Amino acid sequence: MSRRPSLAMVLAVEAMLLVVMAVFSLCVGPGDLSPATVSASIKSVLSGEGDALPPRMHELLWNLRAPRIVLAMLVGAALAGAGALMQGLFQNPLACPFTTGVSSGAALGAIIAISFHLNWSWGALSGATPIAFLFGAGTVLLVYAVAWRPGGVSVYTLLLVGFALSGMLSAISSFVMIVKSQDLQSVLFWLLGGFSARNWDHVFTLLPWLAVGIVLMMMYARPLNAILLGDESAGWIGVEVERTKRVLLFVAAMLASAAVAVSGVIGFAGIIVPHITRLIVGPDHRRLLPASLLGGAILLLASDTLIRLAFPIVAQEIPVGIVTSLLGVPFFLYLISRRTRP
Repeated sequence: MSRRPSLAMVLAVEAMLLVVMAVFSLCVGPGDLSPATVSASIKSVLSGEGDALPPRMHELLWNLRAPRIVLAMLVGAALAGAGALMQGLFQNPLACPFTTGVSSGAALGAIIAISFHLNWSWGALSGATPIAFLFGAGTVLLVYAVAWRPGGVSVYTLLLVGFALSGMLSAISSFVMIVKSQDLQSVLFWLLGGFSARNWDHVFTLLPWLAVGIVLMMMYARPLNAILLGDESAGWIGVEVERTKRVLLFVAAMLASAAVAVSGVIGFAGIIVPHITRLIVGPDHRRLLPASLLGGAILLLASDTLIRLAFPIVAQEIPVGIVTSLLGVPFFLYLISRRTRP
């Protein structure tokens, strides 16, 4: 049996790859900048000497590309971390952050905000961001309330309730889109997910939720490992099973809701990354969770960079959700075929 690489080695490789990709991503897109120019700008800013770039180039680099790149990494980390939690909680590699209806709830909130022109803002953000977050988080609360029984909450019941409510919310979203068809293009672009026109306000909106989520998921990594042995076995070794399930469910929902609120619906990142990472570092969530966070950041940054590289060819912005779906659907079908193979 081959020995797995150490967590430190995996994280170091992922971190180096992420830094290289981030610098490369800063260089590509409309108005290409050379790596030497970008490197010199980064060094001057970090040293506190001020940026020697012309104002137009400074705006392009630090106010357009940099927040988009950082947001892609944060959203990827949030979705992958939530996916790893959901797969552990449901004990199913096909589970994802949207299993409990988070995406459908957040999508409905954003569709309502866009279609009915709810233009009130949250700081410098549009009304769609806070409303999507509230609807996504509220959906999970509703799922939990419906699935709750005096003896506790079964993850199987959570899955069924989440599936049912997700279908209902999707139907309501479709109805609103038909009634308010004049806003269909804006709604569709948001539903497909992406980082176009995002700024530092979106980054700072997601960052505290992600920070809190990382702390909580690492605190509960060991109890989650115990739950994989079964609720009864976990209870015997002192794990508060129901409390752990409740906390992990809401952490995953919080991360997914916050990510969807700032980027739109980006599917399959929460399925692909945790599963591949599990093959590398193993099922121990003390190793799996941090590796998945960096893996998710790499996937979405790579997807967004690919989109900007393709911009001169297609002459328009392609939503990131299209790229992750093109990658994720074959992978999802592969997982299903493995699980159903005799």
